[in-house]
Amino acid sequence: MKFGVVTFPGSNCDEDMVHVLGTIMGQPVERLWHKDHDLRGVDMVVLPGGFSYGDYLRSGAIARFSPIMQEVVAHAKRGGYVFGVCNGFQVLCEAGLVPGALLHNEGQKFVCRNVFVRPQTRRTLLTAGLKDVAHCFPIAHGEGRYHADEDTLKMLDDGDQVLFRYCDKDGRMPDSSNPNGSVESIAGVCNEARNVFGMMPHPERAADERLGNTDGKALFASMLQAVMA
Repeated sequence: MKFGVVTFPGSNCDEDMVHVLGTIMGQPVERLWHKDHDLRGVDMVVLPGGFSYGDYLRSGAIARFSPIMQEVVAHAKRGGYVFGVCNGFQVLCEAGLVPGALLHNEGQKFVCRNVFVRPQTRRTLLTAGLKDVAHCFPIAHGEGRYHADEDTLKMLDDGDQVLFRYCDKDGRMPDSSNPNGSVESIAGVCNEARNVFGMMPHPERAADERLGNTDGKALFASMLQAVMA
């Protein structure tokens, strides 16, 4: 599976993603620049974390208009895969490729720590191979509070489009396990067609044994196994 990792001005997790996909998972990876108009035949476009354009407006709002996003939107509409993490999730929301919006954290402070999330569906590439248990991923965001109106939340629930919810280490979902105030503890969603995925936690920061956590590697393995099945 060929991946393309996009770098926007202010991206800071692009090299992490390239390392995990290329070195750890052994997949071909193209580095894509925000001004590119050629996706170079990739199967999945990855929008990494960071602070695109300094987050001087809403996070992801300026990156949504980068030239490459025209190609990303067209790729998604053709059924191509798109995966956004943290700031990449924010870009996907701003571009309308996944439902909902990401607002300032409930405490109005940047949050950087490990959290637990539990898969909510087996019907996507990211989650099909994951065990129904708590998975530990880092978060690092100031605008990670997922928000959607009641109609959108019903659509997500009815369509089985919620990827992850925040939980405690035992997989339970008390309010205290929600690090940013996201509605219904949602940590990630996909589109109706199940080819565009967004999540706030960073699986690429939990995919190398040298970091002492490989829960994220299971997500990437799930992705590859589902494609090859």
